[in-house]
Amino acid sequence: MAGILAWFWNERFWLPHNVTWADLKNTEEATFPQAEDLYLAFPLAFCMLMVRLIFERFVAKPCAIALNIQANGPQIAQPNAILEKVFTAITKHPDEKRLEGLSKQLDWDVRSIQRWFRQRRNQEKPSTLKRFCESMWKFSYGLYIFTYGIRFLKKVLKGTICQTFENRTPWLWNTKHCWYNYPYQPLTPDLHYYYILELSFYWSLMFSQFTDIKRKDFGVMLLHHLVAILLITFSYVNNMARVGTLILCLHDSADALLEAAKMANYAKFQKICDLLFVMFAMVFITTRLGVFPLWVLNTTLFESWEIVGPYPSWWVFNLLLLVIQGLNCFWSYLIIKIACKAISKGKVSKDDRSDIESSSDEEDSEPPGKNPHTATTTNGTSGTNGYLLTGACAMDD
Repeated sequence: MAGILAWFWNERFWLPHNVTWADLKNTEEATFPQAEDLYLAFPLAFCMLMVRLIFERFVAKPCAIALNIQANGPQIAQPNAILEKVFTAITKHPDEKRLEGLSKQLDWDVRSIQRWFRQRRNQEKPSTLKRFCESMWKFSYGLYIFTYGIRFLKKVLKGTICQTFENRTPWLWNTKHCWYNYPYQPLTPDLHYYYILELSFYWSLMFSQFTDIKRKDFGVMLLHHLVAILLITFSYVNNMARVGTLILCLHDSADALLEAAKMANYAKFQKICDLLFVMFAMVFITTRLGVFPLWVLNTTLFESWEIVGPYPSWWVFNLLLLVIQGLNCFWSYLIIKIACKAISKGKVSKDDRSDIESSSDEEDSEPPGKNPHTATTTNGTSGTNGYLLTGACAMDD
């Protein structure tokens, strides 16, 4: 085991040339990031999940009820053993040939069988109330952590007025200060808090990803959360925390707007939803396709090369950032696609990642000639109803 740990923590991988772990041990004069600090994220992630449950139950749910968002689920499909067996064992979206066979076997018309399968699929979908509660939790966290990030970076700027550059540097406006005196940059308590809280949140998302509302980009979101955790871990362990704060704050900037737009959609405030979505789209595309590559990637790829020089974990860190940028391009494509539909329809229509189909009432009123199992899916209301980020870049995220 000792040999494996020694291989994993090889200084020549993690640190620049001529730097050792002994150089980054805590002293009375300065505190540096330590790998064991990250263990704190696991119990905090569990606590965050508990806080989320309490928040959704005693804060978000009453707010949803006050906005007349009901907990009632979709219409229940009438029990039928034959159709249930087909649904659970064969397919949830029968083709026309199978529909005709079931029609003859049950002596039902095809339209009734189509309606049964739609209702049965919708039974497994979460209610609007649950969606609202999830969005309100993510909105609250996103607003808090973005506000904290801005205050932290402003505090850094204020610190330069009364302190020397050796103590605090203005890396918000001059990103080269992310690399001056690297990696001998002290860790402050507020930076440590910022990092551990973000890491805990992403670990909580990793755990709740399997119980939260499932969407078509489940795999993409799982990849995003994993890359975000790796980026936070890498940048903390090798003390790239300064540029890490820029990445975190930048990717948190649009999350609250998206969740606010979704809440407005669930509450059927269409004009507010449209306005918030436009604001979200502008912030997201500007920060992810403009500021991030021109500002952050520029400093991690070029300024750091010039000042510090590359080393193995530097390559891994930048590779992960490029993966994040690829996800940013993917989500920007979805946003632009929604925006184009909104222009043609006069309102935000839906999130293309949503798996939610039409409500039972709407389904029953569809034209008889339409095949719902091949129709475009919606959630019964217009507006964005999916989690396009995180992060979460969300890094959301």
